[in-house]
Amino acid sequence: MQRDLEEPPGAKPPQPSSPRAAVWEAVPDSLWNDWHWQMRHRLTDVADLKRVLTLTPEEEEGVARALQHLRMAITPYFASLLDPQNPGCPLRRQVVPTTQELVIGQADMADPLSEDEHSPVPGLVHRYPDRVLVLVTDQCAAYCRHCTRRRLVGAKQQVMGLEQMDRVVRYVAEHTEVRDVLISGGDPLIMSDRHIEYLLARLRAIPHVEIIRLGTRVPVYLPQRITPELVEMLRRYHPLYINIHFNHPAEVTPEVKQACARLVDAGIPLGSQTVLLRGINDCPHIMKRLMQLMLTIRVRPYYLYQCDLSQGIEHFRTSVAKGIEIIESLRGHTTGLAVPQFCIDAPGGGGKVPILPQYLISMSDGKAIVRNFEGKICAYSQPEGYHSQCPTGCALCQGEAQCSRKGVAG
Repeated sequence: MQRDLEEPPGAKPPQPSSPRAAVWEAVPDSLWNDWHWQMRHRLTDVADLKRVLTLTPEEEEGVARALQHLRMAITPYFASLLDPQNPGCPLRRQVVPTTQELVIGQADMADPLSEDEHSPVPGLVHRYPDRVLVLVTDQCAAYCRHCTRRRLVGAKQQVMGLEQMDRVVRYVAEHTEVRDVLISGGDPLIMSDRHIEYLLARLRAIPHVEIIRLGTRVPVYLPQRITPELVEMLRRYHPLYINIHFNHPAEVTPEVKQACARLVDAGIPLGSQTVLLRGINDCPHIMKRLMQLMLTIRVRPYYLYQCDLSQGIEHFRTSVAKGIEIIESLRGHTTGLAVPQFCIDAPGGGGKVPILPQYLISMSDGKAIVRNFEGKICAYSQPEGYHSQCPTGCALCQGEAQCSRKGVAG
């Protein structure tokens, strides 16, 4: 007899949820799951924090003084994930200021990526040939203490106006080489659905814009924001990609899983961007677990960033060697899907530079000598007399020849 696979009638079991801090235990679910309520009740000062955490003197002074450089805001949802007694909690260290932020290192820079120098239109950065970055707001659901855009984020608490969006769209429309638009901030998903759609609709109407991307940490700090209404709107603008900033396995909660599922089920591919942070995820085992967990919620690891040279975050930075060690611990030891690209966003606007362990030992016309993840040395025999078979009249090659190209590939 064939087994009946249909679900039995009756109510579905309740969705699992993360624990709440005691101060919010009595809040009705209808409010707790409302992203507007979460935003209105963020922790923004010492008094707020003391309702949830036992602060160290360094944290208490850090909140009082470091907020002059980068404001603090923590959603009740994310605050409930913090260890109230442990200042070394990896999630707590990402959102609670300390006096270490007041220390400016010799290598620190206000704008380490030189974004301001590559901004032909306010709110737009055009650093790479075929793509642009649009900074639509300086607001975030919560503020990462390792933020690379500390010079901008949280300063004015505003979003890009419609007239400014029109100027950005006009620039993109006039530059036919732009095929990829990355919308970031701050965090673009802090904006209202209508405000987001205003920009998406106008960008999607430009024929040469092939893909649109959103860079966000909202699914981690404020998963309640990923509403059915938001997702229904986003799915109208495919191909649309979303990259989410994940840093630690403890960030992958039932709420985050549900938020990511809504996005993926709407046909939106998700990638991750992780920052290598001292004392938070600079451990091969923690990083491997994070990458594996993200795959289970259908988020593809994309970039692992060396922490930037922004002012006041030297205490978060690791050596580059640590990043290479972590990639070594992933490659071959777990699925290749769980191996992000480790890179340095080169100071001075140099762009993303991939950093890899040295797997190629030597190479000649006849052979390439390589090593694998176990340290075994192998030889690959190259074909004799190889030359490219691309036909002289290749239309793609002829088209590329007309383009201005800089760099090694030019």
